[in-house]
Amino acid sequence: MELTPEDITAIVLSLKVAFAATALSLPLGFAAAWLIVFRTFRGKVLLEVLVNLPLTLPPVVIGYLLLLLLGKNGWLGQLLASAGIHLIFTWKAAVIASAVVGFPLLVRSIRLGMESIDPLLVKASRTLGASWLDSLLSVILPLSMKGIIAGSSLMFARSLGEFGATIILAGNIPGVTQTIPLAIYDYASSPSSTAMALSLCFVSIVISVAVLFLHELLSRKIDRSNGL
Repeated sequence: MELTPEDITAIVLSLKVAFAATALSLPLGFAAAWLIVFRTFRGKVLLEVLVNLPLTLPPVVIGYLLLLLLGKNGWLGQLLASAGIHLIFTWKAAVIASAVVGFPLLVRSIRLGMESIDPLLVKASRTLGASWLDSLLSVILPLSMKGIIAGSSLMFARSLGEFGATIILAGNIPGVTQTIPLAIYDYASSPSSTAMALSLCFVSIVISVAVLFLHELLSRKIDRSNGL
């Protein structure tokens, strides 16, 4: 297996994008899951629909909508440009695309973890005088950790494989926005580059397997600490 400097750059960029997308989405995903599970308010169904919408939309559609929103003619793009922030066709745009596409997976896993919490534990903490924030940090957060780890793993893996939204929003610029899937796409278009494409496929598989092993190890550690 032989990797070119451009391939190594694509691998590093993919890991960078996946880490950043996961870190960016994690607090928002936790907050969204908490609202859905523990709060009752008007518009809750709408929140659930919006959170899960990226699961049903083609990634290319998501990328195009983000391009309209963050482009030079989009209201958010104009607002960011006035502040000197330019996202389109940068690695940060790849982070945003990956975060939006993978967000439902993150929220769903955390939500499942929260739904498994005995409501009596939360009520007991409030009865003992804990504020909602204390209950959140001392009861809900620790007991949701397995769901958080599962969601983060899924989010990270999904970000590594993101293609459609990324190529629309960030482009396919070698050394700048070209991630592993985009590099494989380039190699796949040339019959003479099959070996190079397979090399990146192998790297992608190795990273994904490592993420899954880490997820299993952390999950088992949490189970042991909880006496399961």
